[in-house]
Amino acid sequence: MRAMSRPSVTNGFTLLEVMLVLLLMGLAAGYVVFNAFGTSQSDLLKSQASRLQVLTDMASDYAVLNQLQLGVRIEEQDNTYFFVYLDEDDEWQRIEDEDIYASHTLPEPFTFTLNLDDLPWEQEDRLFDRELFDENLSVSEEGVEIGEEEERLPPPQILIMSSGEITPFTLTFNFEGGFDDEPVYFVLSNRDMPPLELAGPLEQPPL
Repeated sequence: MRAMSRPSVTNGFTLLEVMLVLLLMGLAAGYVVFNAFGTSQSDLLKSQASRLQVLTDMASDYAVLNQLQLGVRIEEQDNTYFFVYLDEDDEWQRIEDEDIYASHTLPEPFTFTLNLDDLPWEQEDRLFDRELFDENLSVSEEGVEIGEEEERLPPPQILIMSSGEITPFTLTFNFEGGFDDEPVYFVLSNRDMPPLELAGPLEQPPL
């Protein structure tokens, strides 16, 4: 007598297994959303300040290696900054062959405030030995024809010497607060030689 064949068993998921998979998927989705949207304004502002800190320190090495005079131009009204270099004709030009030094705008709602007052200019005789600047860091008008000055880039407020030195400055990164967030500030500063110092988060801007 022929033996009856056993019916094949089809492997499938139990209800418990399906629920477990859905739970894990929900936890994974929640983790992604938390990481995408859970970053605080303080962390985002710090990342903006750290970006300029790292780039300026890198520019100091770049200036030494290439024996160039560099600078950072701060446009407070537009919340924008960019790096420049001094060419052979003593004119400031944007650094175009390095994308990291291109113009960068702070995302809303962040702003920054530059302070050059009451800071020591310990290397003043070395900074102005090319007679390019006056005491207010403006381009000398000698030899500049009328109409030509408008085409020139404004001089940078932060100078980066070919020796690696960086002129003193204080740049405050501001977040004035929102519906659910308290105001927070970070202060990027330099007194003499790099690396730059980054202080914060602060509850109030420096006086």
